[in-house]
Amino acid sequence: MTSRYALFRWNRELADSAGFPADLQPQWSIAPGARVLMLREESSARHADLARWGLTPAWLKDLSRTPAHARTETIAEQPMFRDAFALRRCLLPANGFYEWRGVRKRPHWISGGGLICFAGVWEAYPVEGHTYYSVAMLTQDAGGMRRPLILDAAEQAQWLSNETPSARLLELLQLPQARLREQALANFINDPTCNGPECLTPA
Repeated sequence: MTSRYALFRWNRELADSAGFPADLQPQWSIAPGARVLMLREESSARHADLARWGLTPAWLKDLSRTPAHARTETIAEQPMFRDAFALRRCLLPANGFYEWRGVRKRPHWISGGGLICFAGVWEAYPVEGHTYYSVAMLTQDAGGMRRPLILDAAEQAQWLSNETPSARLLELLQLPQARLREQALANFINDPTCNGPECLTPA
């Protein structure tokens, strides 16, 4: 399961998105519960917002049980996710994500060589007169592991659009993933307080 990812470099197109926070800081270790950058569609244009990584529908009372991930195989039917899948889809920009493998759980950096976008769903929830956003990352099986669903530019537009037919959305959930770059890492990323370039130190 992708429990951490990174967004430390972005392009002008992303920075020019409406709502993009001018004070957004690079992050090399983003974990569930953190505030993350998401892109959603608003008035036929992409809008950037900060959201809590852990989906929080308005009806959810136990805020310790906010799922960070949604399985592509069941998202269309599960009560926790099905409304968001139908109506509130988003993208999570990233430079890559981390996996831990083997008996000794060696960390690996998985990337596409540039900015990538994970498929997600979002919810809005009110707290004391303010509206906050929350997200869950979609994951699919990848050789017995769970990896985020990564969408290319055309697929991103379809995922965000409210005009995309349900049948096409279901097809997007089953897309084969592009081949990604993999790099074994030193153990700096194992320290939950580490959130700098040293996280990507090669093994």
